[in-house]
Amino acid sequence: YTLTADQQKSLDEIKGDMEKPEIMDRLLCGDVGFGKTEVAFRCAFKAILAGKQVALLCPTTLLARQHYEVALERFANFGVKIAVFSRLVPAATQTKNIKLIAEGKIDLVIGTHRLLSKDFKFRDLGLLIVDEEQRFGVEQKERIKEIKKNVDVLTLSATPIPRTLQMSLVGIRPLSQINTAPESRMPIQTY
Repeated sequence: YTLTADQQKSLDEIKGDMEKPEIMDRLLCGDVGFGKTEVAFRCAFKAILAGKQVALLCPTTLLARQHYEVALERFANFGVKIAVFSRLVPAATQTKNIKLIAEGKIDLVIGTHRLLSKDFKFRDLGLLIVDEEQRFGVEQKERIKEIKKNVDVLTLSATPIPRTLQMSLVGIRPLSQINTAPESRMPIQTY
């Protein structure tokens, strides 16, 4: 995909943060369909190439499934091992994949709050991508805070909550913005 100027600028800012010795905690804002996921996948690929595991946390089963299907398509030619976790994935499959994650045999894990369970042990988690953080509850946000201490975090949001946005505006949390839509984006129609 050809990136828009905003996507490229955001990607450069995020990759720059990922290369710094301190832990990244960046917010990426953009309207629905403006390419936040594309930028996130490119950052995930950078982390995977560096030998790290990546977790993509989504608030809903549907969103986890969509991200999983797009990831399978995008990473098909690169040998990236991907797993999805949600209430729709059979328990036996989840148990098998949790073992593979702990062994470092799965590179990209996409899922709902199930990823925040205590039984999840990553061998070498390098990047946590949180999609629509404001849709998680207090308990999940506390677990995300625990994980954030040692891992680069990229938060994607079309509508950041006022506290998150304020943290970015006062400089506590770096902010990247995507303000222009990709050429082929169709406008949202609400009925």
